[in-house]
Amino acid sequence: MDFPPTGRGRVYLWTALGTLGCVAVALVVDSFNFPNLSPAALRRAIAVDVLVPMALAIPLLFYLLSKLRELAIAHELLRRHAATDSLTDLLNRAAFTREVEETMADARFSDGGMRGTLLVIDADNFKAINDTFGHEHGDAALRIIAFSIRSVLRAADLVGRIGGEEFAVYLPGTTELIAEAVAERIRLAVHEAAFAADGKPHQLTVSVGGAVFDRHLPFTELFRIADQQLYAAKQNGRNCTAVSSIDHYETLPAAAA
Repeated sequence: MDFPPTGRGRVYLWTALGTLGCVAVALVVDSFNFPNLSPAALRRAIAVDVLVPMALAIPLLFYLLSKLRELAIAHELLRRHAATDSLTDLLNRAAFTREVEETMADARFSDGGMRGTLLVIDADNFKAINDTFGHEHGDAALRIIAFSIRSVLRAADLVGRIGGEEFAVYLPGTTELIAEAVAERIRLAVHEAAFAADGKPHQLTVSVGGAVFDRHLPFTELFRIADQQLYAAKQNGRNCTAVSSIDHYETLPAAAA
């Protein structure tokens, strides 16, 4: 059974175990006197050894453990706040980078070995949305894009907002064929999302670049390759995807300055 630090189950479990421990200690300490007691006195001694520790330990342990749970909840909220982009509720750049690096490091020692994809996603012509409709509508558009991206991903996939209108997705254990399919699903999800500014529908689109790897590569290098692919998608007219294996990265066009 799982008893996270923020759950009540841990409070109840450790209160019960701690109380049993106190009762056991009291019985062991007092057991040296048991042979000299009459049956009636023995029953009274056992009752005292059980009831007194229970009366003292249960409320005290429950109070202390509840306070520890409150601290754990506060710590978890602070951790999430520090790792989350406040606008989209996705991982921020630092948290996304850290979690991808940790996941890739763990994959080096897994049975499946190193395999995965990094996608970089950029909203097309986003400056025009801000300039035409204002930043409030621009923020709404970013939230819609974030929701659309997350809606087509698996639970194991990581997604973050890494810049103003730029997002990234890490797909562990994926081949190039699967990565291309996911990139296209993301593009379609955003393209089909409903977005209205000042009461008028407005089309949202994204370009997606991806780097598929099957061996260890530093995150910065992997991101550079995916960003080059994003540039290729932009050059192809936007609202499209470009995914490639890292084996071909030397032939990719240089990213725009």
